[in-house]
Amino acid sequence: MILNDKTIKEYLKKDILYIDPLEEFQIQPSSVDLRLGYDFLVYPEDIDVLDVKNPDYLDKMQKVVVSKEEGFIVQPKQFVLATTLEYIRLPDFLTAFVEGRSSLGRLGLFIENAGWVDAGFEGSITLEFYNANSRPIKIYPEMRICQLVFSEMKEPAERPYRGKYQGQRGTTASKIFMDKR
Repeated sequence: MILNDKTIKEYLKKDILYIDPLEEFQIQPSSVDLRLGYDFLVYPEDIDVLDVKNPDYLDKMQKVVVSKEEGFIVQPKQFVLATTLEYIRLPDFLTAFVEGRSSLGRLGLFIENAGWVDAGFEGSITLEFYNANSRPIKIYPEMRICQLVFSEMKEPAERPYRGKYQGQRGTTASKIFMDKR
């Protein structure tokens, strides 16, 4: 079952669902708009190979922090990591889908986070941007960047998320090299 605005507000009030900071205008009929944070991670051109078993690429990634006024330019065909301004905490019976905003998609900005937030996750959400346009796209911290659609599970998860990204704050690079299999 997808949560409606009334249930989202109820869960927030009862601290079942946690989103901070959050303003009333962000709550939509069946989702919550999240805003863009201030820091970005860029993969520089001098990385030859991103080896999923070797985290050496992490040392070469460029962290960029911008002000609300200056914004950040996503170049054509560029892949960039970003973060939400909000920190969230999902209970063990709620999962969420991350959806890009249609208005940004119409400019060619693809927004993802692998599309899914597991029940029990806590942290800010790292987003993956790809500019499919042939023109640069300028975005600004605190603008509405994506939306979370919450789905209530029939029962709480037997093993809620407690993985390697639990508690992350700010833009977080891939930790796939930590996978056990």
